[in-house]
Amino acid sequence: MLSRLLHSSRGIAAAVRPASARACSTLGEAGKVAVNGVNLHYLRNGSSGPPLVCLPGAMGTAETDFAPQLRSLSETMQVVSFDPRGYGQSRPPRRDFPVDFYQQDADDAAALMEALGYAEYNVIGWSDGAIAAVLLAAKQTKAVGKLVIFGGNAFFTQEDVEAYEATRDIEKTWSKRMKATHLPVYGDDLQPMWGAAIDAWTEIVKRGGEICVEEARGLGCPTLVLHGAKDPICYQSHAEWFRDNIPSAQLRVLPEGKHNVHLKFADEVNGMIRAFVEGREVPQPSPQQAK
Repeated sequence: MLSRLLHSSRGIAAAVRPASARACSTLGEAGKVAVNGVNLHYLRNGSSGPPLVCLPGAMGTAETDFAPQLRSLSETMQVVSFDPRGYGQSRPPRRDFPVDFYQQDADDAAALMEALGYAEYNVIGWSDGAIAAVLLAAKQTKAVGKLVIFGGNAFFTQEDVEAYEATRDIEKTWSKRMKATHLPVYGDDLQPMWGAAIDAWTEIVKRGGEICVEEARGLGCPTLVLHGAKDPICYQSHAEWFRDNIPSAQLRVLPEGKHNVHLKFADEVNGMIRAFVEGREVPQPSPQQAK
């Protein structure tokens, strides 16, 4: 699969350019593609190497969640990310959370990559995007070569919901950095949207808590699980569950990392991702990470 990704996809990014595409000075090409009844905003950077699609987390966009990957990994890969439906510049519609919203995000990602001309690609998912990435890899077995996930869950517990509930009040509980990232995007819509997300996670627990348990256990693609040991909302037990239940999975834990491990320690995480995609041994986290 990797050799096909390295060779058969070269030049596709240049050949397939939606009419609404435009240059974006720091993060590559920006555009919109109509898929599954919505217009998805995407960013794409890199002209050669294996295609890689990055799935953002809750409230996230391509720019807020994967800017370091779009800048750096694009040196050797064709990196795509997007604003999931209802987030960022993929509005309208306003974001809602139907029972199958994770599968919906996975299907949107697959449709986007198809629309951009990629028949085979690797996948990165963060937080909610990690869940959607597992579902994407489980369903699109011929398309997905390798999978990298961090900050996600195969199931929710009451303890998880309590951790999310503790962050419901954005003004009182969110850091200045988080508010500075998301308030310019959503304004007054952010608080009710975040509350609706927490309500959706609570409902999942009431239905038994499973999200992608069986899909994860059935994955056939090589998988790298990353985790920040100081993540306050996604506990290490979830990363260890993925390692123990996904065939051929490996885990790297960054001791000073939190939920946004790929942003705070972008250079180190990007190095791990690059090694994994290229088939080299994934380096162990460096012992001195605190900044």
